[in-house]
Amino acid sequence: MDISKLLEFDRLAREDGKKFTKKRFFFKEISGFEGKHFLGIAGPRGAGKTVILKQVLNEIPDCFYLSLDTVRDDLFEVVKELRENLNVKTFLLDEIHFHPNYEEGLKKIYDFLDVRVIFTSSAALSLFASSYDLSRRVLIKELYPFSFREYLYFKHNVEIPSITMDVLVDKKWSREVFSYAGEFDSYIKGGNLPFSLETFEPIPLLKNIVNTVVRKDIPAIAKITIQEIETILRLLEFVARSSVDGINYSSLSRNLGVTKYKAEQYVSLLERAFILSRVMPGGSNVMKEPKILMFVPYRLIYENFDRALGALREEFFVETMASLGKKICYLKSSRGAKTPDYLLAEDDIVFEIGGKGKGRRQFKGVKEKKKIILTHSTEITGMKRPLFLIGLI
Repeated sequence: MDISKLLEFDRLAREDGKKFTKKRFFFKEISGFEGKHFLGIAGPRGAGKTVILKQVLNEIPDCFYLSLDTVRDDLFEVVKELRENLNVKTFLLDEIHFHPNYEEGLKKIYDFLDVRVIFTSSAALSLFASSYDLSRRVLIKELYPFSFREYLYFKHNVEIPSITMDVLVDKKWSREVFSYAGEFDSYIKGGNLPFSLETFEPIPLLKNIVNTVVRKDIPAIAKITIQEIETILRLLEFVARSSVDGINYSSLSRNLGVTKYKAEQYVSLLERAFILSRVMPGGSNVMKEPKILMFVPYRLIYENFDRALGALREEFFVETMASLGKKICYLKSSRGAKTPDYLLAEDDIVFEIGGKGKGRRQFKGVKEKKKIILTHSTEITGMKRPLFLIGLI
């Protein structure tokens, strides 16, 4: 292995990290990371994982940065040599899923070397079954794109205190937050992606991310054929151009000419890559297939904003709930009758996501005490609350 080359890459990463003075809110979760477990950061391309590692590099003593899409030597031997020769105590391993046999390497490092490891991946490694049982050795944290609150901080240098679900329900927020309601459209058009801070047109870059994920990232973690890659690309376009209420394994199977098993496999891979998300049904006597949505704003690669807006609202809500660690389910009656969109059981709240026409009739027969209609407006009458407020939790 060429140690001098690795040292130069580490130096360049350290210099690059100094350019980024603002830190993601997520940074606090890892800057004080302690314990024997290794820490994995999984998140979509463009969420800022590499920047975070480079910022850590400049804050924690005795760190070393390795980009594993350029390192092909045995991972254990690389870490061992750097530990012995340079007394490195913490290793920052970027895009680990590109390194062959990374699981075996991590296991050996954990078992035999006295070091800490923080690594990143554009695939949610926590969802993979590992033959080396990394679950006992690795703690996975997921890094999502900007919340609306975080977007305002990075874009406009505005620090807005977070609110709670109770504040949302009881309308106890500060009136100051409404002065930024007009920023919400820019946020769901791509402002939630950190790289949008450096470009006026994030969607072309998002197209490149999709191609990289499907043609490079997914084949690195799954055995799929070239023909299947093209099918996955068609799947994404089909999802983006369809109503959010009409997408499940059965509809994908019919329209793509694949089995339901294959449809589920492709959706699972795209979920691990943070492009699609699944919400399971709630209640009794319901179809057990999940509702399939996209991450914001991938739908805009295929549809214009006005046509995609209804879906984007729901996807913003679902993605925000996932980033907060809140488990939601979608509601559907046994006969397919209209019900509110989502149930947040832990807070006993049902949510309807929509426009001005939504009202009390959406909640007919609903037992939950708290009922909220999230509208794309600043209206706060009755059950209605502005949708953007979800992004301030």
